Amino acid sequence: MTASHVFLRRWDKTLPTAVRGSGIWLEDVDGKRYLDACGGPICVNLGHSREEIAKAISLQAACLEYAHPTMFAVPVVEQLAERLAMITPPGIERFYFLSSGSEAVEAAIKFARQVHLAAGRKERYRVISRWQSYHGCTLGALSATGKSGMRKPFTPLLSPHIIHIPPPYCLRCHYKLTFPACNLRCAYALEDAINLEGSETIAAFIAEPVCGATLAAVVPPKEYNQVVADICRRHGVLFILDEVMTGMGRTGTWFAAEHFGLQPDIIVLGKGLGGGYLPLSAIGCREEQVSSVVDTFGGFIHGHTFSHHPVTAAAGLAVMDIIEREQLLPQVQRMGRLLGELLVPLTDHPHVADVRGIGLMWGIEFVADQKTCTSFSRSEKVTERLFDALMKAGILVYKCAGVAGNEGDAIMLGPPFIITEDELSLMVHTLRKVVEDFF
Repeated sequence: MTASHVFLRRWDKTLPTAVRGSGIWLEDVDGKRYLDACGGPICVNLGHSREEIAKAISLQAACLEYAHPTMFAVPVVEQLAERLAMITPPGIERFYFLSSGSEAVEAAIKFARQVHLAAGRKERYRVISRWQSYHGCTLGALSATGKSGMRKPFTPLLSPHIIHIPPPYCLRCHYKLTFPACNLRCAYALEDAINLEGSETIAAFIAEPVCGATLAAVVPPKEYNQVVADICRRHGVLFILDEVMTGMGRTGTWFAAEHFGLQPDIIVLGKGLGGGYLPLSAIGCREEQVSSVVDTFGGFIHGHTFSHHPVTAAAGLAVMDIIEREQLLPQVQRMGRLLGELLVPLTDHPHVADVRGIGLMWGIEFVADQKTCTSFSRSEKVTERLFDALMKAGILVYKCAGVAGNEGDAIMLGPPFIITEDELSLMVHTLRKVVEDFF
């Protein structure tokens, strides 16, 4: 135990104390600088200490810090929704604002249920998700999450009405097949589940368009997302696209949906929407869905004290202004290609199984044996020890332990969009040296 009165998330070591940030760098109380190669949990998309965002927050707080969304409409919230409607996939026109990605996932599942109830489909209450996915840690979101280590302590509390299917993880295919000869067997697992469980009972399918930290940036075959979208459409299942990590430019487009030509029924946003400056998330819905729910129930049966919050909306608008004015989407595409090129040589290392990613969202998976793709035992804590070695060298990465289920080791890179070529080179050069020394 430490002298701190904070209920810490980490108790296995004394953490350094961060006192300031600037650009892609953080500094601790001792003056040591860390290159933030992951933007925290892939959320600090625009870098640290952006004065424009801080001023927007301050001005809104000084003008109107809070107004309950059942009592007032607020201009800054209306403006953020209007701006989002211009960039989200076609048909997504209404936005319900919350604080965290977990909250937004819960809201999306509740909204999907209410859409079906409004249409008289009372029997549609079940949700399909994927193993090795992450959708949040509140009980509803955790029920959808497919990360076994996070689920296990709370299994008795999780919903039995959420079904999981295998992920599009070609390196470790659940069916022991190889793409493209597999004919996307993992995508058609969705249709198998719908048919086996009874399509009349399935309300929604929730999926990340690019697998997040639980699988360390696995990009599915391009056809995969379209196949699952078509299956949902055929069976009347709502397609919830979880873009909490991938949205707001992380993959080089506003939303990863653009890479796959997707038009989801519901989209979930978070992380980069507030840029790490304030907790901000949202669900985006179709106008006709919202109208049916409102006509049937008089409104959305859901609520949070800090939903539709004016100050967080001001932060979101400032984030969007910067991305557009500084043309950061093309920047992410350029830097993402360069990052991929710099990382590819790591695949020659005997303990690197895979390097994968898109935009500024990349993962590196480590194994005991590259030829057999055999994982290290989780007891060796390779991910955690490698993270510590990198942090000691001044590089912050995101830990992705358990990518192979209960075992498997990986790290993830997701630096702020403003990273320069020199900083990118320094990041990868240090990473490669630490990996060489570590193994």
